[in-house]
Amino acid sequence: MDTRLDEIDRRIIHALMDDARTISAPTIAEELNVSPGTIRNRIAQLEENGVITGYHASIDFERAEGHLTNLFMCNAPVSERESVAQRAQIIPGVINIRELLTGRRNLHVLAVGNDTEDLRRIARSLSDLGIEIEDEVLVQNETSQAYAPFGPTTETREALLTDFVSLSGDAEVAEVTVDRDATIAGMSLQEAARRETFTDDTLVIAIERDDTVLTPHGDTKIQPDDIVTVFSRNGVTDDTIATFRSREAAGSE
Repeated sequence: MDTRLDEIDRRIIHALMDDARTISAPTIAEELNVSPGTIRNRIAQLEENGVITGYHASIDFERAEGHLTNLFMCNAPVSERESVAQRAQIIPGVINIRELLTGRRNLHVLAVGNDTEDLRRIARSLSDLGIEIEDEVLVQNETSQAYAPFGPTTETREALLTDFVSLSGDAEVAEVTVDRDATIAGMSLQEAARRETFTDDTLVIAIERDDTVLTPHGDTKIQPDDIVTVFSRNGVTDDTIATFRSREAAGSE
């Protein structure tokens, strides 16, 4: 069941996403002109309602004794996806699983291994569960940011990347929110390719729309407020990102 959020709830979530390690209830309270007790009570309610699901440390595993982080892009039978994901979580080394509502590559498994042999062990364990590994890449680094619409109303949405991951070599994956007057808004992927909107090595691999993840096809049209996942083996360029931004914002950069 959805939980209705007011401005205080949204600002709390934004602050915790920005820096949950050092932010304090009094600091948030001062910004919102409420009491620290109100902030603590709201946080407790958000946790109880399952809106805030946890607080996680961001780890650079390469610096931690040279461990390797690998992203497995997998296919799992749709009817078994949830149960398979739960079983995959107990494989030693698996640290994150993302289930996607799409036909292929509907399971992203993030795993950490001591070395390549350890990663092969994890791959075998995934295969034993009936999971088909379609592709895999070493993750170089990963960054995240607070959800801008939950922040102060005076903030602009200059940073449209909701997620950005650098993979092995120059490859990158980015999730980008589409502005209402973006160049690509209303354009099909086939039309975007014909107009050479993207570089040849850039692929749209998923589109999140109204809580549903779509599998992109040539006739799929990009709509405003879509969250588009793009992959490029040579890096996601600023020009690519600009196609998803408002013409005014893109032109001012």
